[in-house]
Amino acid sequence: MAKSKAKLKRKVSKLKKKVKGLKAELKAQPALSPVSPLAPTDGFPELPEIGGVTFAAGAAGVKYKNRTDVMLARVAKGSAVAGVFTRSSTRSAPVLDCQAKLVDLQKTDTVEEAMGVVVNSGNSNAFTGKVGAQSVEFVCKAAADTLGIGAGNVLTSSTGVIGEPLPHDRITAVLGDLSKGLDPAKGADAAAAIMTTDTFPKGVAATVEIDGKQVNIAGFAKGSGMIAPDMATMLVYIFTDAAITSSAFQSLISDHNKTTFNAITVDSDTSTSDTLLAFATGAAGNTQITDAQSTQGQALGAALQSVMRDLAHLVVRDGEGATKFLEVAVTGAADDASAQIVALAIANSPLVKTAVAGEDPNWGRVVMAVGKSGEPADRDKIAIHFGDILVAENGWVSPDYTEQQGVDYMKQQDLRIATDLGIGDGTATVWTCDLTHGYITINADYRS
Repeated sequence: MAKSKAKLKRKVSKLKKKVKGLKAELKAQPALSPVSPLAPTDGFPELPEIGGVTFAAGAAGVKYKNRTDVMLARVAKGSAVAGVFTRSSTRSAPVLDCQAKLVDLQKTDTVEEAMGVVVNSGNSNAFTGKVGAQSVEFVCKAAADTLGIGAGNVLTSSTGVIGEPLPHDRITAVLGDLSKGLDPAKGADAAAAIMTTDTFPKGVAATVEIDGKQVNIAGFAKGSGMIAPDMATMLVYIFTDAAITSSAFQSLISDHNKTTFNAITVDSDTSTSDTLLAFATGAAGNTQITDAQSTQGQALGAALQSVMRDLAHLVVRDGEGATKFLEVAVTGAADDASAQIVALAIANSPLVKTAVAGEDPNWGRVVMAVGKSGEPADRDKIAIHFGDILVAENGWVSPDYTEQQGVDYMKQQDLRIATDLGIGDGTATVWTCDLTHGYITINADYRS
C-alpha cells in the first residue's frame, strides 16, 4: 500500500510539472489580436515575382515558439540598392550596420556580388551595446556563408522588444534550411515573418512601362505602433526589376519617403529601428536609368511613390487599437515646412484623436492644435472642413454648419480634416488614426 501511494504521488508530481510547463508555454505564445477593422477586405495582394529576388521564412523562436519570425531574401548580383533609416539618436545595431554598409554598396552603379537580407521579429536588438553589434556580425557571417557571398553584402533588420540581447544563435540555426527554400513566390511568407503587433501582413504591387518594358514593383512592410516621422517603427522592403543606378535609386527613395513614410503618425513616437531597404535588379531590361529627374526616372519614381504611399497607409490602418483612418490636410500656411508642423500637431493631438475615436465633431480641438503648433496663424482667417463640410471660417463656426452634419460625418471609417490658415501657399498632408482603449491595452501588456 505504501509503495502504491508513493508511486501515485510521483505520477501526480510529474503531471503537475507537465501542466506547469504547458502553462508556461501557452503564456509564451503571442496573443492573437483581432484583425484591424481598417484592414483591406481582400487580404494580402498577389505580389509579382521580381526577377533576381527570392524569399524564405521560418520559425526560429526568437521570442515566441511556433511563430514565423525570420525572413531571408537573396538579391541577384548587378542590382542597385537604396535605403532610408530612423534618425533616432538611439538607433539599433542593425540600423547602424546597414547605414555603414550602404556607403560601400553604393560606391558603384550596381552591386557586383549578390546581396542577402535577414529580418527577425520579436527582438529589436536595440540598446544592446557591443553585444548587439556582435549579434549582427554573427547573423551576417552565417547568412553570408549560407548564401556564398561576403558578409558586407548582408543587410539585417530586427524589430520587437528594446533592451534585450538578441538570441542570434536561434536565427543562425535556421538560415541553412531557409536558404534551401528560397523561392521568388514567397513574398507573402516573408511579409508575415516580420510582424510584431501588426494584425495583418502588408503588401503592395505596381507596374509601370519604361522604354517599352514592363517594370514590376513589389513591397511589403510591418508597422503598427511607435509610428511617427523620422521614420516610425517600420520595416519596409521594396523590390523592383527596373534597371537603375544606386545613386538615382537612392534619390527617388529619399525624395518620396518625405511624402509617404515620413508623413504618417500613430502615436508620435519615433523608433530605434526604422528601416526601408529597396532593391532594383535590372531584370526588366529597360535602359538603365542614371538620372532620377529624367523622364524614365520620374515614371519609375511615380510608381515607387504609389507603392510607398499605399504601404504607409496600411501601417496607419493597422495602428494599434485603430478604428478610424484620418487624413489631415493643411493649406494656406506660411510655407510647406510650417504646414507640415501644423498638420502633425493636429494628427498627434491626443484630444483630436480621442474625439475622432468617440465620433465627436469637436472642431475646437483642431483650433487648439493649430495654436499649440507654434507656427504662424491668424485666428480670424482659419477655415476648417470635415470632409466636404465647411465647419468653421473667419475665426468662427460657419453659419451653415449644423452639429448633426458633423456627427453623421464622424461615423465614417475614413475621415478627412482640412485646415486652411489663409496666410500663405504652404501645404502638407499627413495620415493618422484615432486613439482608443485598444492602444493602451496593447502597450500596457507589450512585454508580458
